[in-house]
Amino acid sequence: MDFETIGFVAAHNGEAEAALVRMESLYAHVRPEDADIVIALGGDGFMLRTLHANMKRRAPVYGMNRGSVGFLMNGFEETGLLERLRNAEAVQLRPLHMEARDISGEVHHALAINEVSLLRDTRMAAKLRIKVDGIERMSELICDGALVATPAGSTAYNASAHGPIVPIGAELLALTPISAYRPRRWHGALLPQHAEIVIDVLDSNQRTVSAVADYADVSNVETVTIRQDTEHCATLLFDPEHDLDERIIKEQFLP
Repeated sequence: MDFETIGFVAAHNGEAEAALVRMESLYAHVRPEDADIVIALGGDGFMLRTLHANMKRRAPVYGMNRGSVGFLMNGFEETGLLERLRNAEAVQLRPLHMEARDISGEVHHALAINEVSLLRDTRMAAKLRIKVDGIERMSELICDGALVATPAGSTAYNASAHGPIVPIGAELLALTPISAYRPRRWHGALLPQHAEIVIDVLDSNQRTVSAVADYADVSNVETVTIRQDTEHCATLLFDPEHDLDERIIKEQFLP
């Protein structure tokens, strides 16, 4: 990876902030918004925010784990950073575009690198209707919610909802129910990455539902349309021995 300047950002936790002070004392750096490469110090949640912040200008992000899980991060080392950046391999992630219309008719837009999820807001189960590319595929899903995950996000909320883990190069999206009551035997679907998914909330005034694109939250939604965004791209950098494809494969063999 060719670059001239780097910039550091850190999560608001003691470990990440201490690492920021140390790394900025060791390496020449510029403001993150002016850098060729952004170095993110934190965990996966902070990486997600950093990717969103740099997506429009397409600056690649190299993460170093100063959080908890660190699935999207490289290992933290104070020394050898510039050499690691020169040898890093890039993975480009296309986000999902969420268009959510609420019960008042207002339309909201947001991007999601991991997933778009619909979640019930009340004690009553949500009732959802699912259409794919204009064809109704499920007239009524009674559940706590449903989500559409990218390959990069398939190991996050999608995996905890028992959805499939999707390799980065598979060009698929995972459509996964959350605590489905009816039909109980439906465990979701794998869809082409270019598919357009429309989820209608039935009885949306009584059985209220929120839609979340990564961390952008819209309450009282009536209809949510999800498709791959073609205008934006997030770029992750990984050490060759810790590439994202390998991590996703490993996740499928964990006990």
